[in-house]
Amino acid sequence: MTPIPPTHDNDRDPAAAHDVVLFDMFGVIARHQSEDGKERLAALAGGPAPAFWDAYWGLRQPYDRGDVTGAAYWRQVADALGADFDDARIARLVEADLASWSAVDATMVALLDELAAAGQPIALLSNIPEELAAHYEERHSWLKLFQVRAFSCRIGHAKPEPGAYHWCLDALGVDPGRVLFVDDREDNIRAAEAVGVRGHLFTTPARLREVLRISA
Repeated sequence: MTPIPPTHDNDRDPAAAHDVVLFDMFGVIARHQSEDGKERLAALAGGPAPAFWDAYWGLRQPYDRGDVTGAAYWRQVADALGADFDDARIARLVEADLASWSAVDATMVALLDELAAAGQPIALLSNIPEELAAHYEERHSWLKLFQVRAFSCRIGHAKPEPGAYHWCLDALGVDPGRVLFVDDREDNIRAAEAVGVRGHLFTTPARLREVLRISA
């Protein structure tokens, strides 16, 4: 199937129905890391902030994919910084990392409720490590609204790897062209389109409502 052009707003057929709306979580439903949370993490790590964030993100994909545990990830970060994190500091870093990703957009949660109540199937594809996935499951009942929850740490694939999208399509049992993927990152949208999924580059809840043709 030919991917749609990179406008990400369903130019091919604006009125086409979506069998499933597949959502990213962070940057769409949940907030990106808070500035306070980021400052706390860097302070706990104790190294120069630029070097810390290079290590944090440079080593993150295997952690998100579930290839390494949280403790192993933070030891890798320590090695990259030339530091030595003991178990107590690693526990504090894991806790601070969870807290930094904990804010949720209530407007988007309300939109999920509306979609589910209207009978629109929705699914979730999120790059998320196991500790954070468990944290969200314990605290957010709205996760149960999703027909499929594809957490990268549990499916062995992380966006923008093609396997992440193929896993979702297999689990949903629908044709790629009947899925609308909503994400705030251009690289993730392009990767979804490359496997035939239709993409919407998320900017605001209001714009997403227009794409989904839902009145405010």
